[in-house]
Amino acid sequence: MTHSLTWLDPDEPFPPVSKSWDQQSPAPGLLAAGASLEVWRLKAAYANGIFPWFSQGQPILWWSPDPRMVLFPQEFRLHRSLAKLIKRFRTLPSCEVRVDSDFSAVIHACSTSPRSGQNGTWIVPAMIEAYEKLHEAGVAHSVETWVDGELVGGLYCIAIGRAVFGESMFARRTDASKVALAALVGLCRTQGVDMIDCQQNTAHLASLGAREITRAQFLDNVLKARSHDELDWSFKPVYWDSLLSSPFSA
Repeated sequence: MTHSLTWLDPDEPFPPVSKSWDQQSPAPGLLAAGASLEVWRLKAAYANGIFPWFSQGQPILWWSPDPRMVLFPQEFRLHRSLAKLIKRFRTLPSCEVRVDSDFSAVIHACSTSPRSGQNGTWIVPAMIEAYEKLHEAGVAHSVETWVDGELVGGLYCIAIGRAVFGESMFARRTDASKVALAALVGLCRTQGVDMIDCQQNTAHLASLGAREITRAQFLDNVLKARSHDELDWSFKPVYWDSLLSSPFSA
């Protein structure tokens, strides 16, 4: 079967996500190529369940996979070991979670942590520059784990209303990225976020409760969530309370 690919002109809108390549294609979920990484383009992409993902030397590639890996905050598996770590973490003055304290440092750190099973990184310099602009526009956010004044782990994500799209994590100490993800889950639970996009299926995310849903289900959730007011991107102790009040997993 021949799979054609839409090449986007600078001002051309995205094609319908139903045009994404299917599971039998060489690149399942690939929708289009080209265009730019301007703020308006990225906001339009995420608002419609599309994200960029490409390597150095490739054109900009746009994706909308089906099925889609997501984490419902209420289904987050707080394993006993992580719960124990968080309880200790929150009592130590030297340990803290910060939000949007150093977005640039987080995305640069993530760029040196390739996705499982891949060589190199997909967070190329053009992506870093684009997402730093998204951060300046109040659309991209970082959740950070700090110990003794040092950034030891974190993640960054996109948020449009209550639609939250996870992008990448990094850790310089054991479980530092898990602490940041747990903090994001607590923030989302407390503020009524129903779903966090994880984009692709990995064993690590599945172990924390993420699962696949159809693209239609995913887009329906995004459409509803994006119309809400923006979230409060600050970290509060009540987020830990929300998380630790749930039953622990083994």
